[in-house]
Amino acid sequence: MAELMGADLLVQCLIQEKVRYLFGIPGGQLCPILDAVRRFGHDAGLEFIMTRHEQAAAHMADAYARVTGRPGVCIGTIGPGAADLVPGVYTAWADSIPMVVLTAQNQTWKSYPERGSMQSLDQVDLFAPITKWQARVTHWQRIPELVQRAFRVALSGRPRPVHLDLHVDVLVATGDESSLTHRPLPPERYRPVHPPVADPDLIERAAQMLVEAERPLIHPGGGVLRSGAWDEVRELAEYLSAPVTTSPGACGVLPEDHPLCLIAGGYGALGAQAMADVVLLIGGRLGDTDFWGQPPFWGEPDQQKLIQIDIEPENVALNRPVDLALVGDAKATLRLLIEAVKRRTSPIPERPEIAEYRATQEAWLAPFESQAESDQKPIHPLRLIRDVRAFFPRDAITVVDGGNTAVWAHYLNRIYTPRSFLWASDSGHLGTGLPYAIGAKLAAPDRMVYAICGDGAFALNMQELETAARLGLSFVVVIVNDRQWGMIKALQMDSYDARYIGVDFEDVRYDEIARAMGCWGERIEDPNEITPALERAAASGKPAVLDVIVDPWAHLTPPDLENLDAVWMEGCDLPW
Repeated sequence: MAELMGADLLVQCLIQEKVRYLFGIPGGQLCPILDAVRRFGHDAGLEFIMTRHEQAAAHMADAYARVTGRPGVCIGTIGPGAADLVPGVYTAWADSIPMVVLTAQNQTWKSYPERGSMQSLDQVDLFAPITKWQARVTHWQRIPELVQRAFRVALSGRPRPVHLDLHVDVLVATGDESSLTHRPLPPERYRPVHPPVADPDLIERAAQMLVEAERPLIHPGGGVLRSGAWDEVRELAEYLSAPVTTSPGACGVLPEDHPLCLIAGGYGALGAQAMADVVLLIGGRLGDTDFWGQPPFWGEPDQQKLIQIDIEPENVALNRPVDLALVGDAKATLRLLIEAVKRRTSPIPERPEIAEYRATQEAWLAPFESQAESDQKPIHPLRLIRDVRAFFPRDAITVVDGGNTAVWAHYLNRIYTPRSFLWASDSGHLGTGLPYAIGAKLAAPDRMVYAICGDGAFALNMQELETAARLGLSFVVVIVNDRQWGMIKALQMDSYDARYIGVDFEDVRYDEIARAMGCWGERIEDPNEITPALERAAASGKPAVLDVIVDPWAHLTPPDLENLDAVWMEGCDLPW
């Protein structure tokens, strides 16, 4: 049998997992891995994507996983490199994204506990709060076993990031392949390929509850996207004539122009949620952006029945008592639930309240659509959002990054296809926009990708423009430039008597920065130039930045910001 080096064995394992991209920045202790990728990764379809910051590398791996449903993989060298991964790993952790995080570590004989080595860092403990599982790799023979376990844990139950800490002496160690107790294996040889299904008797009970309901409602969360269960959600909703209200981060489970889809957080959706007599919650926890599942945005718990489907038992009844819990994979469980429903009833015609919910939604959207007609200068944010969404095809991948920018985008940036909306919904993390756009384009090179970013959020990772240009990617970043941290400035204006501190920027020419990095760049100040600029940007074939100057005061206060403040500041009685 052949002699194997640890790093070669690691790369063989990644190839068996059909890992397409390894995102990160090179480091001395990582060189054995990178050399193995260089020697035989390319022919097997594995490429190293060098980024300009490890945080962005983790965000790219996160985006790749959101679009493909497969784990993203990122890598960081010892100490600073590993620490720089943390913000991106946390974002994936918060949104239940499967990711494998690889970090290099000093030699085994001078680590855990460290003894004064430069760049020494307890990386296992560092990542413990934001990864589902962590392990040190202390012998080359254990690499296949631990890599396989990492992928198995990342994808089993509630998907989340996992972490392997790889000692450099293990990476360069060699040994006889015949001595391996675990070998690199294809996924079907070492982990389940059929997801778990909820108890059949409970599925039958859930079907009966839904069939007997007068006003059933389906509320999908991000777990539906992770499971790939959007077709099942649509089939069940159409069969029962039940409205669908997604959690904000799950937009696209049902096309937002579908007759049964009510836009998350809109007045039609809130009315439907409050009036439903039976709610089917799928792959969600009813967190703060779902108003904790509590009245008045939902029905009273002793009157409104709740059925919850979730693969993670700890998520059941997390924020609201349930009447029936179905623990299992969303797609597999919904498939059986649909069959049980069909045995009990024929398709149900459109329920009379659906038209009322849609009318309420249209009334809620009407003022936003009216504002979007504005020709004012500086540009009204809704005019920008409307024109951007109108330019791109239905299946384009949307990335949203920012505070108030995300709120404005929610009003008119409709999502029509699953896994096409990338937003750090549970963390609210800023700086994801450009890295997400890069990861999304690598994941789906044949689809158009556009990002709507606040100027503050964009600047956190704008160095990745060079990465995008180097890779020859084509997408459009639209910067909603109000020269301020708008959401925080609005809070200071309303709650601190306009005592502003630390919220205003100088004018930055993001278009010129883009051109300096080999990208397309334009500044837009006239609303009638938005669409022509989008045409030029898309035609450039380059990563494109449109630096759009918007009205800073209009951008400061989205109409529903008070609702969000009520959620985020609940229990905080300010003394003024």
